[in-house]
Amino acid sequence: MEAVIVKELTKVYQGKTAVNKVSFTVNRGEIFGLIGPDGAGKTSIFRMLTTLLLPEGGSATVDGFDIVKDYKQIRRQVGYMPGRFSLYPDLSIEENLNFFATVFNTTVQENYELIKDIYVQIEPFKKRRAGKLSGGMKQKLALCCALIHKPSVLFLDEPTTGVDPVSRREFWEMLKQLKEQNITIIVSTPYMDEANLCDRIALIQDGKILSVNTPAHIVGSYPDTLYAVKADQMHLLLNVLKRSEKVSASYAFGEYAHVIFEGDLQSELQTEGLTGIELKPTIATIEDSFIKLLKE
Repeated sequence: MEAVIVKELTKVYQGKTAVNKVSFTVNRGEIFGLIGPDGAGKTSIFRMLTTLLLPEGGSATVDGFDIVKDYKQIRRQVGYMPGRFSLYPDLSIEENLNFFATVFNTTVQENYELIKDIYVQIEPFKKRRAGKLSGGMKQKLALCCALIHKPSVLFLDEPTTGVDPVSRREFWEMLKQLKEQNITIIVSTPYMDEANLCDRIALIQDGKILSVNTPAHIVGSYPDTLYAVKADQMHLLLNVLKRSEKVSASYAFGEYAHVIFEGDLQSELQTEGLTGIELKPTIATIEDSFIKLLKE
């Protein structure tokens, strides 16, 4: 059963289309990822689904409620953690949590079991002002505040941006635990490696959905044999790959370049004076699939 249904949702800012007829569904109790770079339209989609923005076209429902007609019900049903830290910096951890519980006409004690595993990590600092917390602790506090009214659907807009790698891993472990409590989680992120931590993902660029499926299916559908190549002179290597008639696609990828080609590329690279050449088949990643879909 679908918790969220989006049909041709559209948002326009000053004549520029930020979200262009986007359609997808989110199953109840799954972690769904909206994956794309900054400016792709992720935040606009989240703000429409949480009733903070009105769409110019299309429709969407959250837990069966229409995002335009039933905005009051949706606001009671969902939890929303925006990309920027938006809690009260002058209030303590404890005061922020109590405030948000009061807004939703509940108490911390009533839903404490839901946030317990997260809150115990920051409880020793509960008297500390929110503005003085580290990035990871702010993240945990914001998640607690988004959960305190026991939402059925949780929207997390780039929750790990600017957070250290350890806190990122901890955060995703917390999301897995929340999923076990049958909370539907929709998370946006520019980090392609986080796509593999979702049940299903939607790849988005320039306000358009490129693909919606499981990470494994998207990677498994990669149509070409992909190679990783590096050499002592990486700058020269990238230039040679770019102008080679044997190469249909190439781009930098960490310490390697990823390349799709036909013919004897090794000999051509040697002819161009490159040394220390390493050329080997490699398995496509979500990022490779995203780049491929962009070019198509």
